[in-house]
Amino acid sequence: MFTNEKRESIKLYILEQIHNNNSNIAKLTSEKLQISLNTVYRYIREMISNNIIARDSSSKSKLKLIEKTKLVNYKASDPLEEDRVYINDVEEYIKNFPLNVRTIWEYSFMEMFNNAIDHSEASNIHWYIVQNYLNTTIIIGDNGVGIFEKIKKYYEFTSINDAISELFKGKLTTDKEKHSGEGIFFTSRILDTFCVLSDGKIFTHNSYTDILENLEDIESLKEWNDKPGTEIVMSLSNWTKKNLKEVFDMYSNDDGQFIRTQIPIKNMFENGYPVSRSQAKRLCRRFDCFKEITLDFKDITEIGQGFAHELFVVFKRAHPDIKINIVNESENVRKMINHVTLG
Repeated sequence: MFTNEKRESIKLYILEQIHNNNSNIAKLTSEKLQISLNTVYRYIREMISNNIIARDSSSKSKLKLIEKTKLVNYKASDPLEEDRVYINDVEEYIKNFPLNVRTIWEYSFMEMFNNAIDHSEASNIHWYIVQNYLNTTIIIGDNGVGIFEKIKKYYEFTSINDAISELFKGKLTTDKEKHSGEGIFFTSRILDTFCVLSDGKIFTHNSYTDILENLEDIESLKEWNDKPGTEIVMSLSNWTKKNLKEVFDMYSNDDGQFIRTQIPIKNMFENGYPVSRSQAKRLCRRFDCFKEITLDFKDITEIGQGFAHELFVVFKRAHPDIKINIVNESENVRKMINHVTLG
């Protein structure tokens, strides 16, 4: 007799194989989990009976996850409050999850929906959910001015790419009297997938290739780059062990002050690698808002001498109290940093 934990682990493993479109799932599960084929088939029949999975119409031997979807539209002129929207319309899809998952969704949805209410200047706001037994995806969209364009104009940046780059750092807002600029920063780090689509551009910490592939599976986003306004796509495993407090603690001091940030260099320089002093100066913009900065050089094969010198010598001399950490650097990146700092 299996324990409840063991039974749930068997179900989740089968579902993950279905989600990944693996073939011969029964044999794979039997061998991996060392259970009989009859046991695997029993679990599959049970999940079909419980409307968790179904036979794919394209093939009797193929299985698919059953998805629930819902689209809700609002007029921005109506009195909208993010907590009431969540409690009245969204919570029914989240309420049976573990506390850590409920907490993450409550925070993430309310922060992003409030942004749409306060900043988008939209006439319409909507949210859309796609949910199966494994994962939940929620999209919040509007037909407003577009988040990147609004940031660009407010801060008088020269390009939309500059606005996107600043979002990676955090503490960025176009309404300092009412907002701290922390919502997108923490939401983007706690969820499994988070991306902002606007003005034909993407802000995300995830792989751009993975994001584009995932967008193709969502009917309402297939022509996202031609739509006005902003679409925020958020996904989270229904079984995640993530904890919102742990993410806050990673970037805060003992008093709860937001003093640390981490920046994925690859995502900021997606069309190449950083070379020039000007690029380094834009990267360092608003670094003085933090006491500790981690630069993640994952997938960056090299950097230019001017970029490295401006960042690790010129900026460091001017701001000796700001700690800069380097992670995931390649050998070439490490050599260039040593070249400018060690002489």
